[in-house]
Parts: sequence; structure tokens; C-alpha cells
Amino acid sequence: MNMTHPALLLPAHRLSVVVPMYNEVENAAPLIDAVQAALASYPQPWELIVVDDGSRDATAATLRRHARTVGDHIRVVQLARNFRQTAAMQAGIDAATGDVIVTMDGDLQNDPRDIPRLVQRLLTEDLDIVAGWRHQRQDGFWLRKLPSQLANRLIRRITGLPFHDLGCSLKAFRADVLREVRLYGEMHRFIPAWLSTVTSPARMAEEPVEHFARTHGTSKYGLSRTLRVLVDLLAVTFFQRFAARPGHFFGVIGLAVGGLGLGILGYLGVLKLLGESIGGRPLLSLGFFCVIGGLQFLTTGVLAELLIRIYYGARHGQPYVVRRGAGDGDGA
Repeated sequence: MNMTHPALLLPAHRLSVVVPMYNEVENAAPLIDAVQAALASYPQPWELIVVDDGSRDATAATLRRHARTVGDHIRVVQLARNFRQTAAMQAGIDAATGDVIVTMDGDLQNDPRDIPRLVQRLLTEDLDIVAGWRHQRQDGFWLRKLPSQLANRLIRRITGLPFHDLGCSLKAFRADVLREVRLYGEMHRFIPAWLSTVTSPARMAEEPVEHFARTHGTSKYGLSRTLRVLVDLLAVTFFQRFAARPGHFFGVIGLAVGGLGLGILGYLGVLKLLGESIGGRPLLSLGFFCVIGGLQFLTTGVLAELLIRIYYGARHGQPYVVRRGAGDGDGA
């Protein structure tokens, strides 16, 4: 597809739109039609990659059948089983050929007509990510909006990233930056936080986007994901601050716990010298286990440092990322 859009003046690029879907048979064909209509006059080449995440209904068959009627720029990737949204999104990113990658949900709650605006801002303002912000979210307040608001507030405070809606899947990325990170588990909610480990938060922005109420299918989200979000947030925070120096994280904890144990044992030692019996005191057990725990944290830090050196060694010894086009000569 390469048609002229009079409202868009964009640098030359190729756009890939990645959409993971799971049991969305009623939304499969309408999703393809909606993206096709939104990008029919897009001024640059584009493709749509729909990833069927091991659906148990006819989603995959419907996607393949409808894609053949629309054109070769619609590609369907079918996973062998349900690997969940993060893995499906990573599969789509791996299959994408574009310089710019846009991700979005397959439930038709995101508006594909917002895609050109996000891409335009990404390229004209020289950003690495523009995230959608569902400022008028069409979801239930108690089950979806309130937990999301609380989670986003917590994530903003801990990560330091000024995003109001990290849960919005509609995002535009520079492909070379996005491919510097790999998504595992359920980390699709924290892509901006992961990207902050390879690019500056100054090159990130968010843009208000439309949001529609779900009309077909059932939501795959619920309150059960709240605890998973907290666990994922802990992992993201660790990698943000200590990815290149895990020994500092475990070492500080080890010194604090071990120091507390030594202080307790020292205090009990003085009491013993003064003639008091300390053998039956619970404080003795606490001091002993604190010393052992401190040693374990310290040795864990040493092992983590060894592992991180092996990891960076596999990346040719570079604990950094050079921006393409930002260097001089052949090293750019």
C-alpha cells in the first residue's frame, strides 16, 4: 500500500501494525477492515500483522480467510498454543519488517484512525515511542478504570515515567529501539519502562487517543491481574536501576541484614560476658539467621555480577546502546 494522504507529510518509512488476538472471532474481520479503512490512503508502505495467540475458536481461520480477500499486506501469524499477550506481541514484533511499529489490541476498543497521528508525532518530533492515552476510557469504573488509575499512579511514582495510561496497547515505536528489548512473561504493560533501559525518557511521549466500549467478545482482563502487575513492577524496577550492577542491590541488603545480625550477636556476647544466660533467648536465633541471611545476599550479589558479565559478554561487552545515526564515521 502506498497512496498519498494530503494531511500527512512524513519522512520515508515502512509501517508495521501488530495486533495480538485470542478468541476474538467476532472481531477478526472487522479489525482487518478497520485498519484497512484507516490506512487506505497512508502515504507510506504499510503492513498489518495479526497474531493469533492459539485461539480455541475460529479466529485464526477467519483471519486467514479475510486477509486473502484484502491483500498481501495483511499477514497472519498463528501460534501453536496460547502463549498469552506478551509473547504474541513479541511474535508480531519479530515478524514485522517496518521501520516504525505500532501495537494495538484486537478487541476494537482502540481506534486505528489514531495510528497516523501517533506515527507523525513519533517521526516529526524525533521520538522513540509515542504511547496512547485513553483519556476518556469507556470501561467499567470499579473493575477496570479505578484499578488502572491506581496502578498507573504507582507505576509513575516508582519508574519515574510520566505516562498516564501504560495499559493502553496503542503505541508507536521506532523498530530499532523496540528490538533492543525482549518481552517475556506479562511485560507488555511495561514496555515504556523496559525501553527506558535503552533510551532516554526525554524521547518518550504520550498522545490522547480514542477508546470505545467493547461490543463483541469477552474481556481477557480482571482483578486477578493486579497482583501480577505488582510482581512485574518489582522486576521492571530492578532492571531499570540495577541491570548493570545487581551486586549493589543484593550487597546493600546483605550488609544491612548481616550487620543487624552481627549487632545482635555482639549485644548478646556482652551479656554473656556479664554472666547472663543467652542460650534460650529468641534474639540469639534471630541474630544467627540474620548473619546467615546477610551472607546469602552477598553471595547472591557476587553470582549476579558474574551472570551480568556473561550476559554483556554475549552482547560483545557493551552495557549500552548507540543510537543509529548519532555517531561519527563508520561507528554510527
